Amino acid sequence: MSYALTHLRDLLAPGFDDILDVRSPGEFADDHIPGALNLPVLDDAERALVGTIYKQESAFRARKVGGALVAKRAGANIEACLLDKPGSYRPLVYCWRGGMRSGAFATILRQVGWRAETLEGGYKSFRRAVISLLYAPPDEAPPLLERLVVLDGNTGTAKTELLRRMATRGAQVLDLEGLARHRGSLFGALASGQPSQKSFDTEIAMQLVAFDPHRPVLVEAESSRIGHLAVPGVIWALMRQAPRIRVGAGLAHRGAYLAQAYADLAADRDRLSETIGLLRPYHPAERILGWHALAAAGQMADLARELVLHHYDPKYARQRSRDVQPELGSLELSGFDDAALEAAAQDIMELAEQSPARLSPR
Repeated sequence: MSYALTHLRDLLAPGFDDILDVRSPGEFADDHIPGALNLPVLDDAERALVGTIYKQESAFRARKVGGALVAKRAGANIEACLLDKPGSYRPLVYCWRGGMRSGAFATILRQVGWRAETLEGGYKSFRRAVISLLYAPPDEAPPLLERLVVLDGNTGTAKTELLRRMATRGAQVLDLEGLARHRGSLFGALASGQPSQKSFDTEIAMQLVAFDPHRPVLVEAESSRIGHLAVPGVIWALMRQAPRIRVGAGLAHRGAYLAQAYADLAADRDRLSETIGLLRPYHPAERILGWHALAAAGQMADLARELVLHHYDPKYARQRSRDVQPELGSLELSGFDDAALEAAAQDIMELAEQSPARLSPR
């Protein structure tokens, strides 16, 4: 029995007890349906072996070898992970394209007595749904984010922290930097590294379909790339059209805030020095040397102020000169203490409620 995915919303409350991804660990790591459990019926080496046999020998021999491996691993998966499941257990099983791996595993589960179903088309059908949502041509794009609002502001104005606080207050927030595991700037890489582009797309798509389309959705102003990841085309087009709320703060406050927010980078002097070096094509040699000296001396707040004053603020000013989006309002932070940030978060939410509904780029 197969389950047809007609829209990504179908996965929000499909009535299944578990979603079981039986692809190899490498396939699962690249991307998977959020919340899925990885119970591989072939590991990465076994999958490669079966593929080689299929190409170099015959499809029949590949099916024989694959079938034996799948049967062996299916039993181990049941013993290790599923023995405590009741008779009413209803899992959704998927593999790459809804073929042998998911079909064989689901058959075994049904023989046990469980109500297993396979995802029609497998992971590929899920990926197609994500692509149709995020990368459709403008004239075919589905209605999305009818009340998108962009939170704009120069570097060091706590935009990410403000979005986090608004989310805890119940606002609909699309945290692209959080999903990308990157802080957005040249200095923004995190030790944890970034997900794959496919995984980034998946997380964005599943958040979008969970949002109430009648309420505002707040997103931080970004470039078209966050680290090595591209913001999906439909999202980027909507951000370029969306109304903005601008937040500002004094240079001294911003420098101190950035020194704290980037403490992990400050602690890694080699990485900090290497990143400063990447700015050589854009600034005089004396300025780069001065920034290196501040970093070496541990004067991180001073370094942050210098970077903001001479690199990031001029960069944002050039970008804004090309902006055509309407503004819903602006506010100036008097500081970054808890009370100031909470008050600002509330003010931004109230301004966002004034955003009009609009059409997606069709």
